[in-house]
Amino acid sequence: MIVSEFLLEKYFAKYEFTADYMFSCSDCDGYSMKYILDQASDTEKEMWENLHMGYTETPGSPYLREAITQYYGMVEEDNIIVASPGELSFMTMNILMEGVQKPHAVVVSPAYQSLYQILESLGCELSYWRAEEGEREWKFDVAKLRELVRPDTRLIVINFPHNPTGAYLTREELEEVVSIARECGAYIYSDEMYRDLMVQGVEPLPPVCDLYEKGISLWGMAKSFGLAGARIGWIASQDNWLIEQLHIYKPYLSMCSSAPSEVLSAIVLNHPEAFLSPNIEKIQRNVALFQESIAAGKLPWVEKFIPPVAGSVAFVKIKCDGSAMEWSEALVQSRSILTVPAEMFDYPGTYLRIGFGRENFPEVLKMMEQ
Repeated sequence: MIVSEFLLEKYFAKYEFTADYMFSCSDCDGYSMKYILDQASDTEKEMWENLHMGYTETPGSPYLREAITQYYGMVEEDNIIVASPGELSFMTMNILMEGVQKPHAVVVSPAYQSLYQILESLGCELSYWRAEEGEREWKFDVAKLRELVRPDTRLIVINFPHNPTGAYLTREELEEVVSIARECGAYIYSDEMYRDLMVQGVEPLPPVCDLYEKGISLWGMAKSFGLAGARIGWIASQDNWLIEQLHIYKPYLSMCSSAPSEVLSAIVLNHPEAFLSPNIEKIQRNVALFQESIAAGKLPWVEKFIPPVAGSVAFVKIKCDGSAMEWSEALVQSRSILTVPAEMFDYPGTYLRIGFGRENFPEVLKMMEQ
């Protein structure tokens, strides 16, 4: 298996730690260690203070998996595997495609590169379920998904809340996706990394693993909870065969997760409102500021803004003579402000991903008005 360069991460590596300002972050601000421990119960504080820096269990420590299970209805501790989110995607897609002749998969588009690049590198034939830009909302037409799926489709990859558009499905639409997958026997790999960031007050969707016996739900600490530095994610699935295969794969990769990260993640998962609510409020506040600037004519480079329904990002159409990549390169080099152009998602058109999860968004917005 030969993988292509990860365009977005290469772009970030070039500028992320040298640019003065970030305007396209997909995550929310990281919470401080003090804030996390201030939320902990006495038992959790004792666990932290008495932590020994040894190995942890390969699938994840029991106390962490117990904390994770409270977010699922159909999945128990034994059906959860903890690792970094990227590692989990890499393992899962390799497992599902191993030994399959001419595998076919359907993937949402635009998408974070790992959701389609791993499959492409494995020799999969890919069909893309593309986002449609409406007047007030980006939408994914489930009828179009039905047209793309074939009797031999092995996998459907979805991502809601969606990165980079901020699109979301209704409960009825998600259930129709499950019905389509069940008809052809396909697995659903559901990237739910922005789960519970309900920006516009829509009904939260249940995890796919609760709706479908071949549903695979990916979640983690980076986006919703503000713990990107913990590098903790997990797969939850009712499919025992897949879980067994992940148990086989993981010792060849990370072996186990960081012991401090597991304790910190368990504390956060046991006190979610202290972490989710501030992030949602911050996103809503920053979206409103962005809309006000556009309405006041202070951002003439914005051609069209569709606010996110859920999640922390939006895909904003801009006015520029060249490409979005050229525009972004000029901006970071002249003003030291980093944005993420559509090319990082292999998507045509002059779009930028804008992130609304950072406390300094108003400060950067003022600079963008100039």
